[in-house]
Amino acid sequence: MIDHLVYATTDLDASVRDIGEQLGVTPEPGGQHVGHGTRNYLLGLGGSSYLELIGPDPEQPDFAGIRTMGLDTLLRPQLSAWAVRVTDIETAVETARAQGYDPGPVRSMSRRQPNDQLLSWRLTDIPGDTAPILLPFLIDWGDSPHPSQTAPVGAQLVSFSVESPDAKTVRAALVTLGVHVAVAEAEYPRLTALIQGPRGTLRLD
Repeated sequence: MIDHLVYATTDLDASVRDIGEQLGVTPEPGGQHVGHGTRNYLLGLGGSSYLELIGPDPEQPDFAGIRTMGLDTLLRPQLSAWAVRVTDIETAVETARAQGYDPGPVRSMSRRQPNDQLLSWRLTDIPGDTAPILLPFLIDWGDSPHPSQTAPVGAQLVSFSVESPDAKTVRAALVTLGVHVAVAEAEYPRLTALIQGPRGTLRLD
């Protein structure tokens, strides 16, 4: 059910280098989020899941808005959010709302790939503005090629879990989305992923 995990960092090049060295497979450029002040790198996690590393885009120096994932106030690289893939996003939203959870409005987004092609998708608003964001946003790639098809391979998502001071509420929301992920009660919110690569296992949180 996991489409991708989002790892936010203010120094994208350094994070790409560190993750590549620890796993033995290096994320590659995904492209720019034009008009949003960010760019990303991608790493396949096996199957149709991938890791997105997102950070400020130096080629958009005039961007004056608020960057996603709390990038403008981020103190350290952090596993900040996650997405669940759906094939009919309107129906998925309506189904969740009927069961008591509103995933938010649906909007369109795109990014310019390194080959200059524009990749487009639709998604629900990210459910929060303070990372880590424990509930997933929904994403529908439509007819666009899925990023996992071109992301570097060799790494594998071993496990993914959520910790929350209100685990019961998080679990209930996930049920409405048909998502089954371990959610533990904890003092502080946290997303944790274990990723296995040719060189070793990496923990991201």
